[in-house]
Amino acid sequence: MIKTFMISFRLKNTYRANSMIYSLKGLPIVHHLLPDSLYKNQGLKTFAHIISILLEIINTFLGKYLYCLVMIFFMSSFYQTNQAYTFLHIFIFLTIAGGLLNTYMFNPTKDKYYAIILMNIDTDKYAVSNYLYTMLKVFIGFMPIMLYFSTFIKLPLWIFIVMPIYVVMIKMIVIFFDIEKYKRKGIATNENLPTKTLWFIVGLLVILAYGLPLLGIIMPQIFFITLFICSLLLGIYSFIVIFQFSDYKKLYKIILTIDNINVIHNANSTETIKNNIAETIELNPSIQSHKEGFAYFHELFVKRHSKLLTQAVKKQTCVILLIIAGILIFVHTVPEIKIYLNNITLTYLPYFVLIMYFLNRGTTITQAMFINCDHCMLTYRIFRTPKVLLGIFTQRLKTLIFINLLPSSILGLGLVLILYITGGTTNYLNYFILFISINAMSIFFSIHYLSMYYLLQPYNINTEIKNSTYSLVKTLTYFICYLMIQIKLPTFEFGIAIIIFTIIYTIISLILIYKFAPKTFKIRQ
Repeated sequence: MIKTFMISFRLKNTYRANSMIYSLKGLPIVHHLLPDSLYKNQGLKTFAHIISILLEIINTFLGKYLYCLVMIFFMSSFYQTNQAYTFLHIFIFLTIAGGLLNTYMFNPTKDKYYAIILMNIDTDKYAVSNYLYTMLKVFIGFMPIMLYFSTFIKLPLWIFIVMPIYVVMIKMIVIFFDIEKYKRKGIATNENLPTKTLWFIVGLLVILAYGLPLLGIIMPQIFFITLFICSLLLGIYSFIVIFQFSDYKKLYKIILTIDNINVIHNANSTETIKNNIAETIELNPSIQSHKEGFAYFHELFVKRHSKLLTQAVKKQTCVILLIIAGILIFVHTVPEIKIYLNNITLTYLPYFVLIMYFLNRGTTITQAMFINCDHCMLTYRIFRTPKVLLGIFTQRLKTLIFINLLPSSILGLGLVLILYITGGTTNYLNYFILFISINAMSIFFSIHYLSMYYLLQPYNINTEIKNSTYSLVKTLTYFICYLMIQIKLPTFEFGIAIIIFTIIYTIISLILIYKFAPKTFKIRQ
């Protein structure tokens, strides 16, 4: 079993190393200096292997630390209940939800496909050894983090010690039920394709985790003790079942198909996207435009794709309205929370940068532009001249800003209303700045995504992303937005900064589009 694991571990590292080299070759300037023979360079591959191992170590600890910090510790600080027991309460339910979604064993990855299907490795030994390694990583990753939180969260030390064991046991129990389902019905669980029932259960667990403390209800310590003992006994039995199960090859053959391996890719493939978009396109011949030039060209696109462009933001707006209504009802029910919410609206504006990042529809809309318009128009040289590009860009930017302003305006008004009913502010400019800054964030992301599309056009004719720089900028954008939650500035100061930054960014983007887009806005090979 150890030999099988070592082979699979080297295979996974080789795959990661080659992926890193491929991404490196996709960077601008650098790709001209790196030949295809780079994959044969032993020194570079050794370096890539070392980086891969370092990433494995970082993934073991960093991801779990951020999860515990943001999803559990940070959230537990918002409630009026005892923070220590709220921390434990949230941990209990989120662990079950995570166990249901992250099975590890039934995640159809390419390294599993290469090892089991192409290399015909001993599947039983491969499955068990890799799963035990993954559970060991989970345990080792959580233990120091739990001990760290034990230094300032007032719970008995033994609870933090058994928390990682509880996580591992829950995950093993889930695998046990998945194996039993396969034995009875021949149905293999695919982690990448969760069912609606599973999503419902996970949603219910999340509501129990975060919703019950709002009502002042948290699970007592005895509940965790009982749950841990039950999970430990069932988890040990599950481990025996996992170890003794001998039909992994047939099970993996069900989930390790090309379609399942590329489920994320297929979701973004040309055919799938075209089919999804085709269902939303209005082919009504009565759709016309009375405008001229760039405006005429763009208005026809918007009218025919109005459902695609606005459907998601309408749903977002409805959800935001429901959340705001829920907060207002909660404030009326629990008046003592007013001071806390008032403080949030006056000091936590930087958090909304990350929220607006997730709400913005820039990526989806630019992808629709490419599939239904640009992949054909880019074959004409006139479409890539500075004047035409800037004209189309400005028309599209107006539409994108208008679409994304619908949920952001409701969110801005909601925050202003929450600020007012929770005690207001002595500086009345805060109301204005709060509303404008939320919309400025929305405008920034609209400009940012559209500028990225024009300056780093990432797609080839098959709508595959072939520009590593584009992926890198997207990752950095998320990382910077995430870092914003570490900033605590008064709403007035941060809001002014966001508004000024958005104006400057808009001017710079227009200049860059005019100067560089004629060279960069092209179909990737």
